Amino acid sequence: MITSNKRPASLAISRWVSRSKAAHREIVIGWLFALPALLMYAVFVLLPFVLSIRYSFYRWNGIGDMTWAGIDNYRTILEVPSLLGTISNAFRLVVYFSFIPVTLGLVVASVMQRVAPGRLGATARTVLFLPQVIPLVAAGIIWGWLLALPGLINQILKLVGFESYTRAWLGDFDWALPAVGLIGIWVLLGFCTVLLWTGMTRLDPALYESARIDGASWFTEFIKITVPLLKHEIGVCVTVTVIAALAAFDIVYVSTAGGPGNSTAVPGIQIYILAFTQQRIGLASALAVMLMVMVLVVVLPIQRLSRETAQ
Repeated sequence: MITSNKRPASLAISRWVSRSKAAHREIVIGWLFALPALLMYAVFVLLPFVLSIRYSFYRWNGIGDMTWAGIDNYRTILEVPSLLGTISNAFRLVVYFSFIPVTLGLVVASVMQRVAPGRLGATARTVLFLPQVIPLVAAGIIWGWLLALPGLINQILKLVGFESYTRAWLGDFDWALPAVGLIGIWVLLGFCTVLLWTGMTRLDPALYESARIDGASWFTEFIKITVPLLKHEIGVCVTVTVIAALAAFDIVYVSTAGGPGNSTAVPGIQIYILAFTQQRIGLASALAVMLMVMVLVVVLPIQRLSRETAQ
């Protein structure tokens, strides 16, 4: 009897040890697969991030000796209007890069789902998504031609009798930033529309049928059903587009290079000028750190609100 009781116990222990070894082996194999990606992330993301924070407390031209500056670089950013103005321009771009594409995307996706759910809707989504696969540099060059004084936009205005409104849109102090924002709307509208339309396809059609039986209009369905049930997708769209606005570089650099004056200068452009044109690595690093903090301060509450809504 004693022997028969010990055998099941020893067999159970043996199985537990075997499962533990197998689980340990799977964990080790998993980490080995992840190791190359972790090394790349550490070298190309974490290391530059730590070095940027370090450089932001020094005066350095990138070649010679570094001089300790404390928080002087941060103080300079807050005191020099041209540097502080870049942060203001970035937040103004949020309206064009985020608020308008997300709002328009909601409306366009809702209309497409209701009016053209079949092949016509798929074609419309493909056309709207096309700017996402075009390099942003090419998009900036194309829109630079369209918005130039002899460009297509001004030719259309002349054709419909609004010649007095024609101008070099990207060279106008008042209209350069909205013109850059228009390019951002064109690029990001397709992404928002496709993502929101995909979210709409998972909504229960019975909700809309019940609303229509009760006499609800399209606008009532949109406000009472579509928008509340798409808060998670809206949160993703807002997060992506806000980051695109605050960290904008390529579209602005190709279309205006931050001009005229500093009317379209954003932190990304200013960091490039300070680091590679003026060799002020410490000041550029301080502005980069402030940009990262700014993105986190804006994006983290959006992410938290989106997760709470989804739950």
